[in-house]
Amino acid sequence: MLRPGGADLTIAGGVREFGRATPDVIAVRDGDRQLSYAALDERSSRVACALLSFGLTTGDRVALLCGNRLEYPEIAAGIAKAGLVMVPVNPRLTAPEVAFILGHSGARMLIADSEPDLDFPGAFVRIGPEYEKWLDDARAVDPCVAVNERDPFCIAYTAGTTGDPKGVLISHRSRSLTFYATALEWGIGPGRRTVAVAPMYHGAGFAFAYAAVHCGATVSMLRAFDPDALLDMIARDGAQSVFLVPTHAQLIRGAVTTMPKLPTLDTLYFNAAALPRVLKEWVFEAFPGVGVHELYGSTEAGVVTNLRPPDARRKAGTVGHPWFATEVRVIGPDGQPAAPGEPGELYSRSPYLMNGYHQNPAATAACTTEDGFLTSGDIVIRDEEGFLSIVDRVKDVIITGGVNVYPRDVEEILLAHPSVTECAVVGEPDDRWGERVVAYLVSPGPVEPDVLEAYLRERLAGFKVPKQYRPVAALPRNAAGKILKRELRSTP
Repeated sequence: MLRPGGADLTIAGGVREFGRATPDVIAVRDGDRQLSYAALDERSSRVACALLSFGLTTGDRVALLCGNRLEYPEIAAGIAKAGLVMVPVNPRLTAPEVAFILGHSGARMLIADSEPDLDFPGAFVRIGPEYEKWLDDARAVDPCVAVNERDPFCIAYTAGTTGDPKGVLISHRSRSLTFYATALEWGIGPGRRTVAVAPMYHGAGFAFAYAAVHCGATVSMLRAFDPDALLDMIARDGAQSVFLVPTHAQLIRGAVTTMPKLPTLDTLYFNAAALPRVLKEWVFEAFPGVGVHELYGSTEAGVVTNLRPPDARRKAGTVGHPWFATEVRVIGPDGQPAAPGEPGELYSRSPYLMNGYHQNPAATAACTTEDGFLTSGDIVIRDEEGFLSIVDRVKDVIITGGVNVYPRDVEEILLAHPSVTECAVVGEPDDRWGERVVAYLVSPGPVEPDVLEAYLRERLAGFKVPKQYRPVAALPRNAAGKILKRELRSTP
């Protein structure tokens, strides 16, 4: 019996719908492999039945450890069809980091494209011949396990500033509405084509790639970022809307001397870090006639704002206005609404917000209000026309190449090394990566960067390892003993 208002939203809904409506349209391309919507619908149903054959029940967690590839959308849809919860895992993490996520999420099964170097007690399937046989042996029937649209479809882990990563609970409703709004805003809908450039294990990478198969478009998988490979893929597959982070634009700018003609491309949208004005001007010149959007959001809040093409130049340096169905508040240090031109902490309320942090009610309470607003800890200024500019971060998150690095994670490992007495990790401007990770060290003797780097690379993902190590006699502190990282960032 249907509830008034219709069936619940689910991220598997689009695959089911277009599997019937446009069965022969290509949903996913990956090199010389491709899936029609009919095939995607069938294979995701086989994934669902195969998962349930392991005895998994509604709400159980399934971890997915792989990069962008044809199987990613079908596995995500299959997990949803089975009423299970996906736990996307970054393949660049170290074994201890992966082990924490698997343990904290309570994952009962792991699907990966390589054999992980860890002791995982649950079921494991490796993408490749084993995975194909697993699907061949499964029933090609959609189990249609009922889920509440407000229940999580995934637990996305973001590194915390005070220790271990936090698991962000993202609902079917949140992501389904994001997909539909994405189709409306950036043209990811029927008859359109896009490229999965950002990794799908990231929140934005998944949202903007999977939106294609949820809304009837075609997505091409870029396995690893390469400027020429991306431009060739756009030209070959006729991509029209493409999501990038500023680092992608910087790498294209540095590697490509003559831009190819891309007659189908009409929309670029950027996220993850501010697009520097100089780089933004280059984007306008390199992609003439292409609408450039710049958006702001977070894993916890989803998309919060968007700067649309008519204002892209006039309001360069801002992130635009609140997105569809989004309310914002800018709260000053006194707890009152900040006036235009005055800095304040940004809060947002929308249907895209997370459900909370998995098994961490204290962290959830710390970033939410009783009336449903959430803050990601960013300081903004709102001008007289309502355009928002991100001016600082309450948290010390470093965004390097579109990936978040939290200094405390690096500092904890550094402080365990015998040559480090005190340390502070900060982000500093970098023309290529947006920001680079820099470690300031107080040590009893000479610092050997090569030794520290080898030590860190055994314990941290490569993108978290500092690009520079700077010895200092003492770390600047305020009267309360807190390290003044702002002073370190301004150190010549």
